[in-house]
Amino acid sequence: GEILLEGAALQDLPPYKRPINTVFQSYALFPHLTVRQNITFGLEMKGIDRKQANVRADEMLELVHLAQYGDRSPSQLSGGQQQRLALARALAPAPKVLLLDEPLSALDLKLRTEMQIELKRLQTETGITFVFVTHDQEEAMTLSTRMAMMDAGKFQQIGTPTEVYEYPESRLVANFIGSANMFEGRVSQSGPDHVVVTSKELGVEFNTEHTNSIIEGTKVWIAVRPEKITLSKTPLDVTTNQLKGVVVDIGYHGKTSTYRI
Repeated sequence: GEILLEGAALQDLPPYKRPINTVFQSYALFPHLTVRQNITFGLEMKGIDRKQANVRADEMLELVHLAQYGDRSPSQLSGGQQQRLALARALAPAPKVLLLDEPLSALDLKLRTEMQIELKRLQTETGITFVFVTHDQEEAMTLSTRMAMMDAGKFQQIGTPTEVYEYPESRLVANFIGSANMFEGRVSQSGPDHVVVTSKELGVEFNTEHTNSIIEGTKVWIAVRPEKITLSKTPLDVTTNQLKGVVVDIGYHGKTSTYRI
């Protein structure tokens, strides 16, 4: 929707006048300025006097847990600390929207996880809208209250992480968000709360909960998430959605294992 600023629509303002800041993938910190000066620079450019700018900078350093590093140079900070400084600099002028362009991709896995928690905390505390771009599906789902999947410059689906993951609107979305086993079939029966799909590829019928009424005979794809599957050496005591196969490979990942069947 439109963002209104003092009665004017945001798109009517030139980009440099819009209350939007960006956090870059490469941090883009000023190497010749101290940590504190990295924050005060932008504030002074906006006409805030130096004393006020220093007070605001110290507040922001406190917010991102860098209070004791104000007089250091950015090169003396770790990658995670530099990212937090880039966040503090972008948040200091209290923008209406903060754009984040894959800001965690240069960090190792553990630090990235810690920064995700930090970002959620900062967003909650400041109340600023974060628009976060990432190629990491898990990161997108962890951070967002509303997520959009894009392909070739177009939105393919927008919704809560639960909606996009549990009810993908296309094969493209189902394959991209998380992993899924895809089976082709045709609708053989359609009720108000379920759909039965016959898959010649597998020689079985899939009975699935679905509230969309689909015309019988329609070609569809069934997406089965790995974590929804139960493995058993003997047939289960149910009548639907059982497949027979042979385990050909097991990939051990620690907390999970991937079975290729």
